[in-house]
Amino acid sequence: MSAKTYRENKTAYFFIMPAMLFIIGIIIFPLLYSVYISFFDFNIFTKHPPFIGLKNYIDIFKSDYFWYSIGRTTYFTVISVGLELVLGFLVALLLNQEFKGRSLARTLLILPWALPTVVNGVLWTWIYDPNYGALNALLKSLGIISQYKNWLGTAFSAMNAVIVADVWKNTSFIAMVLLAAMQNIPKDYYEAAIIDGASRLKNVFYITLPLLRPAILVAVVIRTMEAFKVFDIIYIMTKGGPANGTQVISYYTYINSFQYSKYGYGAALSYIVSLVILIFALFYIKILYKKS
Repeated sequence: MSAKTYRENKTAYFFIMPAMLFIIGIIIFPLLYSVYISFFDFNIFTKHPPFIGLKNYIDIFKSDYFWYSIGRTTYFTVISVGLELVLGFLVALLLNQEFKGRSLARTLLILPWALPTVVNGVLWTWIYDPNYGALNALLKSLGIISQYKNWLGTAFSAMNAVIVADVWKNTSFIAMVLLAAMQNIPKDYYEAAIIDGASRLKNVFYITLPLLRPAILVAVVIRTMEAFKVFDIIYIMTKGGPANGTQVISYYTYINSFQYSKYGYGAALSYIVSLVILIFALFYIKILYKKS
């Protein structure tokens, strides 16, 4: 190595060192430390936490509350992401057409997604309010219900109410991703198909959808990961209630870690959640890239 190359490398290392130290301190060290404490009975009340090996992981899989929270999280993820994908695709198809005011409609599309999740949760909590909520007022004025309902009062209705709030916010994200991909599909494909006698519906199924596979993969994987670790909107709207009916896995991890001070147990839970998210991602990749 020449002296000039050595000096250039030394200068490069000097400039990237602050960023590397930041990454090590903020990301790598907490990750390694959380792995470490997951093998201990770690809490704020124990000065020297005992080593318990895989007991935290074993206790997690033995816990009925864990499996209930996994079931609720899976339900939330499948329903919300499925609805967002269908609605987002339909919205993208609509906004891909030529019509007056399309630019304004595309601009307004981003507003729900740009809204902070905490604000979205508070907004929908007001909408669902059993005393003065906008949803009850609208349904009663239309004659659909005779008296106001507590939409967050039962486990089933509360979970579906949260799903509606999540779908309202995140459908626009999928629509934007798919719309951007649609813009790159050559119009010659559609023109050739129409000349051959293909209908618009066949164009959607045989041209648009196959060419959107990479974009669908990106959108669905991102939304699945976000939905499976959903926390903030649950915390704002229901706090896991009623009767733990909306206690998803992230909220279950939160209460064990910070309310019950079981940090080792919570760390083990977080890595199990990460593994499940990875399995979801691999499943989508296999399905969407499977050769016909």
